[in-house]
Amino acid sequence: MFTKLRNRFLIVNLVIISVVMLIAFASIYVITYRNVQADISDEIHRISEFYQKPSGNSSPSYSGRHKTDSPSDPVDNGPMDNGDSRPERSVAFMLKTDAEWNITSTTSPFEMDSEFYAAAVQEASTVTKNTGQFNLDGSHWAFIKQQTNEGYNLVFLDVTAQQEILTNLIYTFSVVGLAMLIILFFTSRFFANQSIRPVKEAFDKQKQFIADASHEMKTPLTIINTNTDVLLSNSEDTIHNQAKWLHYIKSETERMTKLTNDLLYLTEMDDARTGMIYRRFNMSEAVENIILTMEAVIFEKNVSLDYEIEPDLMVQGSSEQIKQVVMILLDNAVKYTSAKGTVILSLQKQQNDVVLSVTNTGEGIAAEHLTRIFDRFYRTDSSRARKQGGYGLGLAIAKSIIDQHKGKIYAKSTVGESTSFYVHLS
Repeated sequence: MFTKLRNRFLIVNLVIISVVMLIAFASIYVITYRNVQADISDEIHRISEFYQKPSGNSSPSYSGRHKTDSPSDPVDNGPMDNGDSRPERSVAFMLKTDAEWNITSTTSPFEMDSEFYAAAVQEASTVTKNTGQFNLDGSHWAFIKQQTNEGYNLVFLDVTAQQEILTNLIYTFSVVGLAMLIILFFTSRFFANQSIRPVKEAFDKQKQFIADASHEMKTPLTIINTNTDVLLSNSEDTIHNQAKWLHYIKSETERMTKLTNDLLYLTEMDDARTGMIYRRFNMSEAVENIILTMEAVIFEKNVSLDYEIEPDLMVQGSSEQIKQVVMILLDNAVKYTSAKGTVILSLQKQQNDVVLSVTNTGEGIAAEHLTRIFDRFYRTDSSRARKQGGYGLGLAIAKSIIDQHKGKIYAKSTVGESTSFYVHLS
C-alpha cells in the first residue's frame, strides 16, 4: 500500500516538474527565437538599404565569378569609394533579376558559382512572401525581395550561425532536461520516502495500538466469560457460596473499565490539544497533595519515601493534569520498588524550568527499552506488569500531558540499581 502511495507521489511530482520545465524551456526558446528572427530581419533590411544606396553602386558589380580566399568566408570590405561601409561583417549578396527571374546583375564580395545564384533565386521565387528562409548547400539563408520596374531585387544573408544557436539551444535543453529529470527522479524518490515514513509509522502504531488493546481486553473478557459459565453451571447454588466467582468478574470488569477510561483519556488528549485553558498554579502544593494521598500505599508496600520540595514553585498549565502525571510517576516508582526499597522525589527550580524527578531503587530499565517506555501498551516485562495490574498506558498518558504543556519528560536508569524519571515544565 505504501509502495503504491510512494510511486503515485513520485509520478505526480515528476509530471508537475516536467510540465513546469517544459513550459520554462519553451518560453526561453520562443523568446530567443523571436529575438534571433528580429535580429535577422533588422540586419537583412540594413544590408538591403546599403545595397540600394547609390553609393553602394560604386562597389563592383559582377555578372560572373570573382575569386576570393574562400567562397563562403565573410569578408570585411572596408570603406567604399565614397567613404561608406557595410553595416555588418556578414555573408550577404544581392541579385537583380528580370520579371522572369533571370539574373541580370550580381553584387557580391565573394565568389559563388552561377548555379548557386540560380538555385538561390529559384528558392526565393517559390515563396509568395517578400521575406523567407531556406537551406542551400548546407547553409541556412534568409532573403528579402523587392519588386522593381525591371524585375526583382533579391538580398540574401547567411544565417547559419543564428540557426545553429537555436538548434544548439534545443539540444542543450534536451540534455539538461533529461539530466534534471534523472536527478529529480532520485531526489523525489528520496523525499517521497521521507514524506511517507511518518505516515507509515503512524499507521503501524495504529495497527499495533488496536492489536494491543484487543489483546488486553481479551484476557479479562475470557475470565469474565469463564466465571459466568461456572455460575450458570451451578445455578441452584447460593450467591454466598459462589461469591468468589462474582468477585473475579467484578475485578476484571473494573480492570476493563480502567483500561477503557485510559484509552478514552488518551483519545481526548489527542483531540483537545488546542482547546485546553491553562493558568498559573502552585506546583509545590500540588506535589505535596499527591504525596499525602499516596502515603497509605507507600506504607503498605513497605517502601521508604524521601522527598525534597522547594516551596512556591509556579508553573503554567492544568493543575489536575500535572497531579495526574505526579500520581503516575509515584505509582510506578512504588510498584517497581522491592520491599524495603527507597523512592526519592525532588521538585526544584533549575534556571527557567521547574524540574520534578522521581527515583526508585530496583531492577532498573535496560537502555534498549528507555526510548520506548512512553509508547502505549509498551512494557519491558509483560508478565510482571500484569501482576502489578498495569496496561502500559500510564507513562503514555504522562507523556501526552507533558507534551501538551510543551514540557519534557524522559527517564534514566542503571540496571540493577535505580530508575529516575524527569519532568521539565516552565
